[in-house]
Amino acid sequence: MIKIFTNHTNRLHGLDHLRAIAIILVMIFHYGRGIPDWLEPIKRIGWTGVDLFFVLSGYLIGFQLLKEFKGNSKINLKRFYMKRLFRIVPAYLAVLILYYSLGSLREGSGMPPLWKFLTFTQNYGLDSQTQKSFSQAWSLCVEEHFYLLMPISIIMIFQSRLQKLVPYLMLALIGVGILLRIYNWNEFVQPFIESGSRRLMVQGLLEKVYYPSHNRMDGLIVGVLIASIFNFKPGWQTFLSKYGNISLLLGLVLFLLAYQVCESILSFKAMVYGLPLISLAYGFIVIGAISPTSILYKLKSRFTFVMATLSYAIYLSHKQVYHLVKILLADIDNGFVQQNVFWICLIFAVIGGLILHLFIEKPFLRLRDQLLIGNEKKQEIRGKLILNYIKNIWR
Repeated sequence: MIKIFTNHTNRLHGLDHLRAIAIILVMIFHYGRGIPDWLEPIKRIGWTGVDLFFVLSGYLIGFQLLKEFKGNSKINLKRFYMKRLFRIVPAYLAVLILYYSLGSLREGSGMPPLWKFLTFTQNYGLDSQTQKSFSQAWSLCVEEHFYLLMPISIIMIFQSRLQKLVPYLMLALIGVGILLRIYNWNEFVQPFIESGSRRLMVQGLLEKVYYPSHNRMDGLIVGVLIASIFNFKPGWQTFLSKYGNISLLLGLVLFLLAYQVCESILSFKAMVYGLPLISLAYGFIVIGAISPTSILYKLKSRFTFVMATLSYAIYLSHKQVYHLVKILLADIDNGFVQQNVFWICLIFAVIGGLILHLFIEKPFLRLRDQLLIGNEKKQEIRGKLILNYIKNIWR
């Protein structure tokens, strides 16, 4: 029997739990209408699932790049970008093709120009009133900009011998983000609050404060900061790893505080101060999840493993699936079905993610691994030939 999901022995189960939580939060937020009453408090903060994904990406990508540079004093940019390309683009393009070829599956009012999706610039210059379809792609733009800049930044910082200033540089970047959001709020949101135009106020908030990459680096920076500690501060790493459950508890306390600050996503305090506070809270939770002493690290769950594996595919397709299911169930005159549309949509979102994972993600990841192994073998053979050539010259 072919295994659909391969569970590696060195897998960090704590991070699987967090990925599963992140995608569930996002789905609850986007599937908000008709959810059970007891999920309403979670729906209010569901948008932060994206910020949890940012912290996780910052940590995982940052740790990988910093570890490579620490060991080799260089980063193989070709290998890094190739890995990201095969991980992100195939499934993304598959969903994009569906959006542009089947207009009936669009959940929103319209689409930005195709070139913006292909260049990952959809989160700039977006008309949030008329281009609502596939709007979740904005976070992929932020991630792609991070992938582009992160390895180059590491190389430049270490070549300039500024690595000791990295924590301060990261804190400065978070501060710059806060200042930019304050400026954009005052320029593009506050005037419409004063004029009483809620529609333009929401539009300004989304387009100028919430979506642009330069305003949303808090979570990624927190993740990279954790990666820096775990790569270059062994004393700090040992200390933090001893108190994994305390780190989780501290993260939850900060998250509850952030919940109060971000009670309304449309507020100044949520957009300006809430974002770094949420990222900090998730940062402590991530530290707990990667600490061997914590309950999240020790706990194994097949459910969260599957959800973590499918999280990217579900994120790409869940709004399209939701729209399709709502259309299919609209004419069904069944009380049970109509009362449980939310749960039915969740189930079909997972099924949609599974299909995308099996037929697009997994084959391209196999191809990526084969290409990378092939390149490594070629380099090894080339190295041996050069070595033999040198030996022959000196004989």
